[in-house]
Amino acid sequence: MAGYIGIQTQIRRNNLRSVLLLLGFPLLVLAAVYAFFYLTLPAEEPTDRVMELFLQTLPGVLIAVAVWFVIAFFFHSKMIRSAAGARPLERKENMRVYNLVENLCISKGMKMPKVQIIEDPALNAFASGINEKTYTVTLTRGIIDELNDEELEGVIAHELMHIRNKDVRLLIISIIFVGIFSFVAQILFRSMIFGGGRRRGKSDNRALLVAMVIAFVAFLLSMLFRFAISRKREYMADSGAAEMTKKPWALAAALRKISGNYRVQTVKSDDVAELFIENRPDKSSGLLSAITGLFATHPPIDKRIELLEQF
Repeated sequence: MAGYIGIQTQIRRNNLRSVLLLLGFPLLVLAAVYAFFYLTLPAEEPTDRVMELFLQTLPGVLIAVAVWFVIAFFFHSKMIRSAAGARPLERKENMRVYNLVENLCISKGMKMPKVQIIEDPALNAFASGINEKTYTVTLTRGIIDELNDEELEGVIAHELMHIRNKDVRLLIISIIFVGIFSFVAQILFRSMIFGGGRRRGKSDNRALLVAMVIAFVAFLLSMLFRFAISRKREYMADSGAAEMTKKPWALAAALRKISGNYRVQTVKSDDVAELFIENRPDKSSGLLSAITGLFATHPPIDKRIELLEQF
């Protein structure tokens, strides 16, 4: 399949991207804080006053970001399970699934991840986790019941490749940091709308508006970066799954079935939806289609099927 560069190369690249994300997102936060002081201070203020205020604020901002990240990083598994409405799938409950997962893991020398199920008739699946203790493959009831063994094996292999490539860790780190910008933007927006603008002076309203615009721009930039990573990883996982199972046509057949019924109604979180093997915005056309394409978390499923059939 065109574009497959090898597992070890992909692992190294994703490890490097994880480091860059850990550095890049905090830098974006700091740039946003600096921009706020630069745009809100009166023109008559000395130019070095911006840097002075920025340096005074710096420790508090870094501590807040670090606390947010640590909490989300260590409790992400519980958060994802709760948001997805998932529960552990016991071995005795479905030996078929466990046999497929175990055989694939043994073939690649991988430690078997946890297995969870979402009681939903939609056909979908996702992988999550940051290390061997938390790696998890989650399947919907629909995908277990509707796919045959070879198709389900292809889907499971796809999710195992996300784990093996370190895609899941990379994406979770990006989700955590994007969540910071989203939270700040929402708080500022609500403060602007419901915070009692009449009780604030013009300068306060202007500062709040500037902060909201900066937070929104930072949020959009972080989202674009995150979505680009997400789209690329799907092609890599498809390629790896085809190589792992030696049955690219089986994964292609699974994706074709998934494309007709992939929306999991029990999942209300967009962040969790982005982890699924298929997730796309509603159909649109023209300029709107181009815009939604930028924010798409997955490449077109027809393109993925076409590439698999050429493998």
